Amino acid sequence: MKSYITAAIISVAFIISTVLLVSAFKNRHANEDTISVTGLGSTDFVSDLIVWNSSFSKKSNDLKSAYASLERDRNALRSYLVSKGIKENEIVFSSVNIAKDFENRYDQQYNIRSQVFTGYTLTQNVQVESKEVEKIEGISREVTELINSGVELYSNPPQYYYTKLAELKLKMIAEATQDAKLRAEQIAQNAGARLGDLKKADMGVFQIIAQNSSEEYSWGGSFNTSSKKKTATITMKLVYQVD
Repeated sequence: MKSYITAAIISVAFIISTVLLVSAFKNRHANEDTISVTGLGSTDFVSDLIVWNSSFSKKSNDLKSAYASLERDRNALRSYLVSKGIKENEIVFSSVNIAKDFENRYDQQYNIRSQVFTGYTLTQNVQVESKEVEKIEGISREVTELINSGVELYSNPPQYYYTKLAELKLKMIAEATQDAKLRAEQIAQNAGARLGDLKKADMGVFQIIAQNSSEEYSWGGSFNTSSKKKTATITMKLVYQVD
């Protein structure tokens, strides 16, 4: 009886293994009857949002005096920006950062002997965010007027963004997909075959670099914010069945 059961188990196992081998063989050959192509979508665009960051500071041995001086500079800066045509709701001041300053005193062996308090340094950041890109660009280059009036403003280069990036990305994906399909059709035609169903589609990394620059692409994706004029690219990898 046991021998019959053993024989039956072996027979079933043989049938299952045969089915799996046949399936694997078919899948292996099915995978061989495919072509893989990569398409590119690329477009140039101009940023429609500018962000300009600056900071100003005051130092005094007395905290109250330092804060009063900083407030005067803040009011002068706000009035200056508004007079240049910037809307008040586009101007954002950060909280005030307060730092205690110390000066090290050394002995003859240059070891720190003591620290002497030299005053408070108060710093505040201001950010301007606007869709009037050209206007803010011009104002950011004219801040020497404000510096000459006594406000110690440290201006950073503006940063540029695009508010319709999601729409742009969808358009580029469609362009890259169409480009890949045309490549696949040409390859299949040259090989005397017919392009079949799409088996797989993978989107590549989205890249944004400055126009006409030598800026390098990044594996994780570049996102340039220093240039107003940009170039965006994306790739699509498609795998088609070939009949």
